[in-house]
Amino acid sequence: VIPRQLTASTEEMTVQETVWYVAPDARLDMAKLLTAFQQFFQEHSEHWVERFDYKEAGPQLLLQAFLQRIVNGGGRIEREYGLGKMRTDLLVIWPLPSSPSPQKIVLELKVLHKSLNQTLAAGLEQTWAYLDRCGAGEGHLVIFDRTLGKPWEDKLFTRREMVKGRTITVWGM
Repeated sequence: VIPRQLTASTEEMTVQETVWYVAPDARLDMAKLLTAFQQFFQEHSEHWVERFDYKEAGPQLLLQAFLQRIVNGGGRIEREYGLGKMRTDLLVIWPLPSSPSPQKIVLELKVLHKSLNQTLAAGLEQTWAYLDRCGAGEGHLVIFDRTLGKPWEDKLFTRREMVKGRTITVWGM
């Protein structure tokens, strides 16, 4: 809280270029944001994640920090922590100037344990449930693969899955 207060005036005065992550219809372009984060994570994760005492939470905290600097430019991030359940849910709320209702985007964050298929199955079900509960129009499942020695080309992927009539984009990192 103290560092946040000390930097508040600088943060308010800093104008961040929004062109690259805001679509022409003023919606937040999560595909562009998460693609940029995939690249950032590939290039810098080892350095940044090592700074966290709890290594499992490192990737999730890094994504939250990455998104926070963007969303602070006009929206907000609500967090729901599933302590002990290896997950963190995020709800991004982005105001739309032409609509009374904001854009709502669900992000389910998982660290890969056991197998990709098991993590995917559980994560898709949780993402769908969170989408349903929040009334969000867009859902993303982000799976962090912390397997040592595994090549990045095997960790990084993007694909769309249908769950109970809803499209959920899955991001591998």
